[in-house]
Amino acid sequence: MDAAAIRRSAARFLMIGFDGPALTPTAASLLRQGVFGAILFTRNYRDRAQVAELCDAIKESRNDEHDLTPAIAVDHEGGRVQRFRGPGFTDTLPMRDVGTHLEGAEQRAEAIGRLFAAELRPLGIDIDFAPVVDVDSNPANPVIGERSFSSDPAVVGRLGAAFIHGLQSGGVAACAKHFPGHGDTAVDSHLDLPRLPHGLTRLREIELPPFEAAVKANVASVMTSHILFTSLDKDRPATMSPEALSILRRDMRYTGVIVSDDLEMKAIAAHYDVPSAAIEAINAGCDLLLACHTGELQETLLDAIASAIGDGRIPADRVLDAELRRAALVRKFVR
Repeated sequence: MDAAAIRRSAARFLMIGFDGPALTPTAASLLRQGVFGAILFTRNYRDRAQVAELCDAIKESRNDEHDLTPAIAVDHEGGRVQRFRGPGFTDTLPMRDVGTHLEGAEQRAEAIGRLFAAELRPLGIDIDFAPVVDVDSNPANPVIGERSFSSDPAVVGRLGAAFIHGLQSGGVAACAKHFPGHGDTAVDSHLDLPRLPHGLTRLREIELPPFEAAVKANVASVMTSHILFTSLDKDRPATMSPEALSILRRDMRYTGVIVSDDLEMKAIAAHYDVPSAAIEAINAGCDLLLACHTGELQETLLDAIASAIGDGRIPADRVLDAELRRAALVRKFVR
């Protein structure tokens, strides 16, 4: 590949966030360079009309020369993690409440997925980073808790699959998170690096079954966790670990997009060099990397990934494999 093609390929590994209700010059520049898309937060939202206008601006920043329409994503789980509220959006109970009363729970979970798709799709939202399929196994968990459907892996799997079906049948890609499971941590990975001793025997019993159910439900994407599972990889969190992500690819035979959680979270940024971590994550199996805040870092990541593709530290077959997975998601969900 020539230098321009390498940079385009590098850009496609990134999904970026930015501050404010309008597209920033840095974000617009990165989108024109071909980054996969943008993730929106409460900081980007004022009301339904404004966010629709913002989504139009993001889509219009496409690089027409290469026919790359940016994807737009949001964390819209229901309960306390719902970026858009007010007229035109329905506040729902936390997913724990959906799973508390099992009679009709699958129908409720599917209906919520359909509802979210109906409210998000007309705006131009292509991907909802939901559902959480972590098992609520630790009452001291500071970050998952009521975001999980249940403490029972089978219930989480059934309701997660139902939510996925409802959301994707409405034209919005779902994302099962946070692989291989964030439910048993007592540390918030936004603030530090959680460590868990769980090996495969424990993971196959508790954490992994809901992800298996999501894979069987043809979930479009799976988000990794920044958790160091010391029995799998004593040095690298799941996002950067070939040993962890091979469970998803090899054992579960998952063929969709693997997306990292935000690389600016302290679990990564306080313990690793972020550009080096990005390269490791790609080589471990991540097809898409979230960088949700800092324009300068996003540009640094683009440079670092392009350099690694150019000198072979990211092999050409890994670049092609990731592009084919992203392209399949785009064909089905990105408008």
